[in-house]
Amino acid sequence: MDYLVIALVSVVIIALLCGYIKATKKQSSQAHKKGTSAAKTGVPSFSKCPLCDSLLDSKKGETIHSKVFRPMTVPDQRCNILGCPYCYPVVKPGVERRCPVCHKKVPLSGYLIARLFNKTEGNKHVHVIGCTECNRNGSKDI
Repeated sequence: MDYLVIALVSVVIIALLCGYIKATKKQSSQAHKKGTSAAKTGVPSFSKCPLCDSLLDSKKGETIHSKVFRPMTVPDQRCNILGCPYCYPVVKPGVERRCPVCHKKVPLSGYLIARLFNKTEGNKHVHVIGCTECNRNGSKDI
């Protein structure tokens, strides 16, 4: 009899967890489709730094430091990604700056070279080309 009660309680807990996961995924996907930020819906909004792979919380104002060249009206711009609050301007203990292309260590004076694509719907897309370490001789197309 005890096993039956334990099994029934386990099934109920699993069903509740599945329902909660489905509800949060649905809420997040609806916010994405509508173009609203996840912060307004109560779902945490996280992104990752391409240099140190640290999680950034937009609610706390953690953003990536970058420099964008040319006017914002063109569809394709060059962009230098300097880092996030964990790896720029000072590298926090235990954080390592690595290029996602060549996987070499990027010094604090270095940065990632990227292309920023401005889409017509207001969304932006960033494509990392390399870093100052793997692009020293200009071997990659900038």
